Amino acid sequence: MAPEKTGIAVCPGSYDPVTLGHLDIIARVSEVFETVIVAVVNSPVRKQKTVFTIEERVGFVEAEVAKLGNVQVKPFDTLIVDFARENDASAIVKGLRAISDFEYEFEMNQLNRKMAPDIESIYLMSSPQYSFLSSSGVKELAMFGGDLTDLVPPAVAARLQEALKR
Repeated sequence: MAPEKTGIAVCPGSYDPVTLGHLDIIARVSEVFETVIVAVVNSPVRKQKTVFTIEERVGFVEAEVAKLGNVQVKPFDTLIVDFARENDASAIVKGLRAISDFEYEFEMNQLNRKMAPDIESIYLMSSPQYSFLSSSGVKELAMFGGDLTDLVPPAVAARLQEALKR
């Protein structure tokens, strides 16, 4: 028997675009927490201008997580720890693909812990089939007309190909 799900977790990201790797992490988190809030950052600090608007990114994620009864999608433009507090979340959950992700996330974890020791950071290893998958890689493939099947949802692939045609 599975343990009872409790608590609220936040899964932050730019989701530009949302990938099947993101959706895998979100689905797995939804098996552990009572409520999962996918927090879509309005203007990412680490990335240049997004391909999709905040409304489009939220919409893509909402369409894909609709079948998960305990997942909500919300935009945010504050510190993630402030967003987590505003939403009564006890955890920030992110996926890790490689050592390079770990280095960045380790630094962010230390800063978040300093600002909000009451909010735990939890990391899930990506599933093997998504360990190479990144939004930036998907965008590059789309620019050159590459096959996005098995990387992003079909609606996202169609819209991305349209947005990034050279």
